[in-house]
Amino acid sequence: MSDFESGKNRTLKVSGRARRLFLKDTVLATAAASAAAFLPVAGRPAAVKAAGHCPQGKTPMQEVQGKVAFITGGTSGIGLGIAKAFVGAGMKVVIGGLHEDRTKEALTQFAAAGQTDRVHGINVDVADRPSMERAAAETVEVFGKVHVLVNNAGVIIPPTLSATSYKDWDWLMGVNLNGPFNGIHVFLPLIRSHGEGGQIITTSSVMGLFASSNAGAYTVSKFAVIGMMEALRAELAEGNIGASVFCPGTVTSNIEETSRRDRPKDSGSKDDREAARRQTQQRPDRDLFMDPVEVGQLVLRGMRNNDLYILTHPEYEPIMRERNEALIASIPRDLHPPEARVAMVRSWMAQSGPIYVAERDRERCAQAGHAQKAG
Repeated sequence: MSDFESGKNRTLKVSGRARRLFLKDTVLATAAASAAAFLPVAGRPAAVKAAGHCPQGKTPMQEVQGKVAFITGGTSGIGLGIAKAFVGAGMKVVIGGLHEDRTKEALTQFAAAGQTDRVHGINVDVADRPSMERAAAETVEVFGKVHVLVNNAGVIIPPTLSATSYKDWDWLMGVNLNGPFNGIHVFLPLIRSHGEGGQIITTSSVMGLFASSNAGAYTVSKFAVIGMMEALRAELAEGNIGASVFCPGTVTSNIEETSRRDRPKDSGSKDDREAARRQTQQRPDRDLFMDPVEVGQLVLRGMRNNDLYILTHPEYEPIMRERNEALIASIPRDLHPPEARVAMVRSWMAQSGPIYVAERDRERCAQAGHAQKAG
């Protein structure tokens, strides 16, 4: 199994019967012809602003020429694809990797393209905080400043959650969850320091959007990363630094090979061999995996747009929709909370809720515009 990741998440808004009748008798009766253009996906609300009048959010990295990015896990797979897209767009990039041989191999690809002056390699362990601090200092020393952090390094283990050992859990969380936190803690002050704006992107997975029965610890780590980046988005909402979480689907990668190479010896997980055998048997043909360079271009586009969610595989929409509908359907309708508690929750929602509303409305409007052009 490679990085198992996915397409656009669209949360449905549940309406009451009275509202449905109102829409049917008024809005839909007077605007049926124009509304049809805004319904390319079943269940999407029709009330979307006309194309060309979409709500605009901040886009601090719209212009990327000459900007500096640091990418963890940047020496192969998705990270290398992102690096190539960034360099191709005129950025300067530092690729961080755990192994010197991989770093050297990646740098030869940029050398062959005549791009050595815009790429630098650093050996770094994202789970080791002093190592990340040294990498940040070297980035600034080489390129003068840093605008973009891409927390991309990740590992995977095959056991189910109940069969995962303490040692495997601690190792995986050290890379997949602590690594991005370390990156944010070290690089955010450097991005803030020059006042030119920036972006922090962390790679999660479609397995951070819905659960799978295997690779349970990996799924947990990727769910946590999404929460981390949503919280950071809310924290940075008023400034000139964007925050995005990248949730790709199946992409050509060597995450399995890297994980086997770096995984603690004698991890103690009970069903390693059997889980690995099942994983290999279920693995789809390599031709069905997206190319990392194509993925890198999607990340570049998402960064320029300051998308909260950068997704790649629309074919996962049904299961994402089902998960979100299951959450909404589970809300108890027979409870009546006291007004004081309702007011308290509204206050909490005022802090983070706007990031979801803004992203939803902007994305819906952009999708509607694409549908109009296609029609």
